[in-house]
Amino acid sequence: MPLISSLRGRIVYNSRGSKSIEIDVITDSKFLGRACAPSGASVGSHEVPSFVDNNPELTLQRFETNRAKFVGVDASDSKAINQILREIDNSKNYSGIGGSVAYGLSIASAASASLSLEVPLFAMLNDRGPYRFPYPLGNILGGGSHAGPGTPDIQEVLVCPIGSKTISEALETNFKVHKDVRIL
Repeated sequence: MPLISSLRGRIVYNSRGSKSIEIDVITDSKFLGRACAPSGASVGSHEVPSFVDNNPELTLQRFETNRAKFVGVDASDSKAINQILREIDNSKNYSGIGGSVAYGLSIASAASASLSLEVPLFAMLNDRGPYRFPYPLGNILGGGSHAGPGTPDIQEVLVCPIGSKTISEALETNFKVHKDVRIL
């Protein structure tokens, strides 16, 4: 059982130069899992807010105030991690602790546990198997509020190369569809 021995949070910058929260989870005093919550250029009305009151510093402070509650918890037990998150923040959308902390803590815990247990991360997230390589989605049209005038109202149009026998064939299919759509 990989027990959480310490946690650390910090403010980092994403590729757009916006602040995000990165979380480190260490299990058994030696296995580091690290995760940073992603963020997009636009936020949907049903998305979890990244930060408490839109404030990364306050969000990090909220994490620091509560991080000791996770020490000693089994990092491979995502239900236990989520239960503690819910005890800290009983809102419907993690607005009390911030989605960036909830996501980062969950993924970093699973990553640290996977190292401790010597199990691939994908197996930590789904232990039922059998495993198949997922089909890669290809973005062929971009739009939405962040894309500017003259673009579709929907954020993205994706294709999935169902039936491809190899990853190379799947990628080639996605690239071909993308190129063919550009001609239109």
